[in-house]
Amino acid sequence: MTSSSSLPQDRQRLPESRRADALMEEDVAWSHEIDGERDGDQYDRSARAALRRVAGLSTELEDVTEVEYRQLRLERVVLVGVWTSGTVQDAENSLAELAALAETAGALVLDGLVQRRDKPDPATYIGSGKALELRDIVLESGADTVVCDGELSPGQLIHLEDVVKVKVVDRTALILDIFAQHAKSREGKAQVSLAQMQYMLPRLRGWGQSLSRQMGGGGSSGGGGMATRGPGETKIETDRRRIREKMAKMRREIAEMKTGRDIKRQERRRNKVPSVAIAGYTNAGKSSLLNRLTGAGVLVENALFATLDPTVRRAETPSGRLYTLADTVGFVRHLPHHLVEAFRSTMEEVGDSDLILHVVDGSHPVPEEQLAAVRQVIRDVGATDVPEIVVVNKADAADPLVLQRLLRQEKHALVVSARTGQGITELLELLDAELPRPEVEIDVLVPYTHGALVSRAHAEGEVISEEHTADGTVLKARVHEELAAEFQRFVPAA
Repeated sequence: MTSSSSLPQDRQRLPESRRADALMEEDVAWSHEIDGERDGDQYDRSARAALRRVAGLSTELEDVTEVEYRQLRLERVVLVGVWTSGTVQDAENSLAELAALAETAGALVLDGLVQRRDKPDPATYIGSGKALELRDIVLESGADTVVCDGELSPGQLIHLEDVVKVKVVDRTALILDIFAQHAKSREGKAQVSLAQMQYMLPRLRGWGQSLSRQMGGGGSSGGGGMATRGPGETKIETDRRRIREKMAKMRREIAEMKTGRDIKRQERRRNKVPSVAIAGYTNAGKSSLLNRLTGAGVLVENALFATLDPTVRRAETPSGRLYTLADTVGFVRHLPHHLVEAFRSTMEEVGDSDLILHVVDGSHPVPEEQLAAVRQVIRDVGATDVPEIVVVNKADAADPLVLQRLLRQEKHALVVSARTGQGITELLELLDAELPRPEVEIDVLVPYTHGALVSRAHAEGEVISEEHTADGTVLKARVHEELAAEFQRFVPAA
């Protein structure tokens, strides 16, 4: 994730003198809040009265020609969040993550603002007075979209849009838009479409008479009169019905595609090939780690949600044991429940694995938050019983103190860098030790005419020793029960 400190800070929207005065007033107000000057559960008046500007979020470009070119295709957005708990740094980190999401979606971030409240306003998210201030900021900056750092109810969305007079989207809609851009496979596109329709259904709103075909009754009670009685269903009701029909069709299609993946998974289980799932926060380096471990050549991009379609590759431990490695979709804080539901079939790769490699970005300022967010989704998909190894990635760019803190907190963890290869050897050795081993040990003499069985012992089991003699192959190995039964006839007589 792009941190707030890495974003350009030299373009400011306000003149320097006005900005200095404003920041001075805000610093005084917020220092009171931080020092704990509160009357019971009420926040300090100056803190409640201020829309706090988060510095360094602007992604405007210095090169004017490049700005003009990008404006043809990018939306210009102002970010706004409500800070209800935690520290100032927590609120700013959350907005910086929203800025990274907006950039990934193809937007140009002009400004970022945080409002201190006990809870979001039920009508306009930030309160009616602050909504008017936000409208002025939008007008001054020339923004065409406001992005809110939270999931807005249909009412909040409509009311805030009516005040600021530009398009308003929430965090959920932004993430859905990114997923829609990145989905490549048929199943991925279907899952995103389903999630978008689930989100859209309660948020449909009519614009003008063209969307209202039911125009009233008439008769003695007055009203519309002749030729104004509609067909009995408004346009918005028609849209909702069509969306529900499409959602039902999409669910059937996803269920059919899931069957195909289940067959492949059952085949791997039948062959007793252990499976490892790579899970983690978006942009933590999961695809880079998959490439480093298997040479898979999967797309690696410094963007959020670059991977949506699960990639499964075969790999081999240092001792020669085969296993599969699955790269999965990245998680994020407050991942929309529509997405968790729609991508449940994809996330089953995590629940059905023998081991989870939980990748966390060591260069992130608060990696503990990423760990908590991913574990919440792992709980949601019912994978709490699967053993987990925490892999702290990007060691080459991480703060050593953060790494030490993580290793103290996470007992089953190691530090790697998928980019430089640091720690990969240790990770492979740990994988070899943690993967489930075949439970039956055999000591057999296999005739050369049954060489296929020996090959299966190598592929599906763990060969301890192998010796070629005049009578056949003397094999000592650990294999699963079904294969052990087939070797039973070749056990030498006592």
